[in-house]
Amino acid sequence: MDSILDALQEGRLFELPEHDKTHALQFLAHIIEAFPQIPTGTDIVGIVMAREQAMNTAIGKGWACPHARVDFEEDLVCVIGWSPRGIDYGAPDGQPVYLINMYLVPSNQRNHYLREISILAKTLKSSSFTDKLSSITELNDVRNYLLDLISESKATSGPDARARMIRLQAKQHPPIQAVGDLSRLIIEPVSILTGPGLKPIALTQNQSLLQTVESSPSIPERIDSVGFYQNDVWRIVKRNSTTYQGGRVLYDCLAFSIRKN
Repeated sequence: MDSILDALQEGRLFELPEHDKTHALQFLAHIIEAFPQIPTGTDIVGIVMAREQAMNTAIGKGWACPHARVDFEEDLVCVIGWSPRGIDYGAPDGQPVYLINMYLVPSNQRNHYLREISILAKTLKSSSFTDKLSSITELNDVRNYLLDLISESKATSGPDARARMIRLQAKQHPPIQAVGDLSRLIIEPVSILTGPGLKPIALTQNQSLLQTVESSPSIPERIDSVGFYQNDVWRIVKRNSTTYQGGRVLYDCLAFSIRKN
């Protein structure tokens, strides 16, 4: 479960903005597409959604572990999404999913991935505190829950000693600006209004995002055709849209960017 610990140390634990399975999977997949090691044009969203259609990736106890297998060689990494309310995921045990642990599985890491999933499943089956997941209300408590779970998966020392050691490691080491480090990731909601003869109008509190939208007349066309728009600063992802009289359309979107400093 080292990939989960890496995700906690590098700021890849997120509270999901929606409690919908499809939107949650797309949200996490777009975050993976923002990894600097991902080749341009790699469709992580498409890979994840196709896999999910073929097989439900819930593993029980409030967890799901979707993944995207890719042909290039890199490290095994994951992003973790937490839903406080729980998601109707169609899990085999009938329970809502609270944690979605999405993996990027490069071709050289497939055995590593299978070992990690096996350890996670065994730990969830034997853990004495997995039922606490449904009652967690704060993101920091999710982090502590995951650290405790990691400590239970380690057999090299007693649970209490191992938990203290992992917490010390996670708290004393600041997030490093490494491959897959998303501690500088900015996520902003934005609504975009467009229509015949109208330039795109952005409803957002972020000035940079507003300028990007209102200076890019091709954004609506790109969002309609491929589901997102991207330039050197922002990736803008459509969640849904509403059509009004006069051909006007309001797009509900999330925008992702990496803070420079």
